[in-house]
Amino acid sequence: MKKSVFTVVAVLALFACKNNAKVSPDTSSEATAQTEKETKYPSDVIPFMDEWKILLGDGTRSEELVNYEKKDFFYVEKDDKADWVVYKTPNSGVTSRTSSNTRTELGQKKHWIPETGGKLTGTLKVQHVSTSGDARVAASYSVVVGQIHSDEGHENEPIKIFYKKFYHTKGSVFWNYEINTEGDNSKRWDYSTAIWGNDMSVVGETATSYPEEPENGIELGEEFSYEINVFKGIMYLTFSSEAHDTVKFTKNLLKSDFSKKSDIPEQIWTLYASIGRDGIERENAYAGEIQYFKQGAYNQTNGKSPEDNMVWSTGSETYGGDIAKQYANGCYAEVWFKEATVGEGTLPIEE
Repeated sequence: MKKSVFTVVAVLALFACKNNAKVSPDTSSEATAQTEKETKYPSDVIPFMDEWKILLGDGTRSEELVNYEKKDFFYVEKDDKADWVVYKTPNSGVTSRTSSNTRTELGQKKHWIPETGGKLTGTLKVQHVSTSGDARVAASYSVVVGQIHSDEGHENEPIKIFYKKFYHTKGSVFWNYEINTEGDNSKRWDYSTAIWGNDMSVVGETATSYPEEPENGIELGEEFSYEINVFKGIMYLTFSSEAHDTVKFTKNLLKSDFSKKSDIPEQIWTLYASIGRDGIERENAYAGEIQYFKQGAYNQTNGKSPEDNMVWSTGSETYGGDIAKQYANGCYAEVWFKEATVGEGTLPIEE
């Protein structure tokens, strides 16, 4: 009799355990689903990410950017007005085979030639540029936020859009045209044009002294927009900002302005004299040469010695390549985009 009672109690207990298991919810999967639902990726903010691949400042590469992020390099931040895609990169990390500078930057998958053209737009704000560097060097304290890059020949750049700020409140926005050099590419140079503030050639007299602050410059955190529109071989540029006049430029990519020594601007003789770059451009410039867009944060500061190159070797602090230390000590570039598009070049609208 005692044995039967014990068996009944055991069976009842087993059923009770099963019933309890049914009513105790497994919340782990719900929590995971909720976290995934709350995660916002760069492709949620700017939905053209399937058109691009990316190289990050630590050397990470990815060709699948939908629902992709990388902590400390490529992710989303929100301010009181909008969501932004963040591109962040140190002064020293791992970069591409053609550059000494790190980048967290998109590279367009589709390629094109100037005759067929293309268009890139972006609305952004630069949040940080390196706080270390030699003030005599033209590239110090700067970051490139958009460019066209050639994919053959010398692989030069018809345009790079820069933001540069010394130890001032306001910085400069300018664009550079790199010649598609005739012959030896070691003679190449960039011609720099001011948009708001100064062009690239305005530098400090000593390593630690700075030129005057530009009156019409752009502050860190101040929004501006650009459009690069290449249509039938002509590059049409538009730059706009709420507190500044809209500025436009036109540049022929099929016919050079710099095919003779006498065409070389005075800026080049002054800026590049110390490194002996005085080449000329081929007469048809970038005609027929494969191009593609790039966008993000291409940090122009590096740890190379200025004595070797007073234009591009900025002598910035790199902490031996330790990215965490660079981020902690202001040795990085950070750019936020809230809107951007990429597509075909279009006939400019006459105003």
